[in-house]
Amino acid sequence: MDTPRTRETKKKIMDRSDEEIIKNIKSVLEKNVKDNVAMHGGMINFLSYDKGIVTLEMAGACSGCAMSKQTLHEGVERMLKHYVPEVTQLIGQDDEQAVEKGYSPWAT
Repeated sequence: MDTPRTRETKKKIMDRSDEEIIKNIKSVLEKNVKDNVAMHGGMINFLSYDKGIVTLEMAGACSGCAMSKQTLHEGVERMLKHYVPEVTQLIGQDDEQAVEKGYSPWAT
């Protein structure tokens, strides 16, 4: 429901600095993502945040896993949008050394 209180809360959230937003993004990744992907030999690393767009690196087993694209967009992106309302889009980039480590990168 849209009330004066919820509008004020939304305004406060949307007035946060990029540094606060990045800190929040990194916290969500650390607390809610890191251990789950590590169990499968993967890593998802924060690269950047700019005007609502988060760029993450798919590393380790995530670089070649057939499920990494689904995990990225249906899991991580939804979670970030939930906990960090400023996030509007997520972009995945592959670990540039993935091939050298035996992984076949393809994240988008």
